[in-house]
Amino acid sequence: MNGMTIVIIGGGSVAERKISNILPSDAKLVVVSPTLTYTLQKMRDNGQIQHISRKYEKGDLAGAFIAIAATDDHAVNLAVAREAEKLKILVELIDNPAAGSITSPAVIRQGDLLIAISTNNKAPALSAAIKRELSRTYGPQYAKTVRFLGVIREKLLTDGAGSTYNKRVLSELAEKLPELFEAGAVEEISQLLQKHFGEGYSLSTFESVIEDP
Repeated sequence: MNGMTIVIIGGGSVAERKISNILPSDAKLVVVSPTLTYTLQKMRDNGQIQHISRKYEKGDLAGAFIAIAATDDHAVNLAVAREAEKLKILVELIDNPAAGSITSPAVIRQGDLLIAISTNNKAPALSAAIKRELSRTYGPQYAKTVRFLGVIREKLLTDGAGSTYNKRVLSELAEKLPELFEAGAVEEISQLLQKHFGEGYSLSTFESVIEDP
């Protein structure tokens, strides 16, 4: 969706959640709504979204790649769906997913780690419950682990180590690092690095590239 226009009809909490999930894609986000949540107001003021301050009107979807109907008015959402169908634009209806052409899953995002949960619109409450449960397990330590593994993988490939060795190292790091990062076990991480790369390596060697951006 990079560079594509996404039109969101509605400026409430549901629209806010949808927009927050789309923001990392660098899409152009246009919100049509008389009002915005406080968070969406900040996004507007920061230039992250474009705001058209009025109710939906026919023609608002022109040029869009995706439309999201996120109002609390069922008739408005259906009108958005009809316009999208006529213009051959993908559309998601938050109050009636079956009437749209796309749906979006519940999402957990930790840096470059993305976990999507879907029940194919059969049980959105279950998707939300699973998201809450998984969010307790997959916290910020996984964002740091993914960044770290990316750096280590690049080093192994650059050094030309054998693929079997690479897999063994990466598997051990993937298994141990999340728990070690969560515990703040700097010494243990450094020992793990020294085991595979030698005495000259420690967590501080990589700190500048794995800290939160």
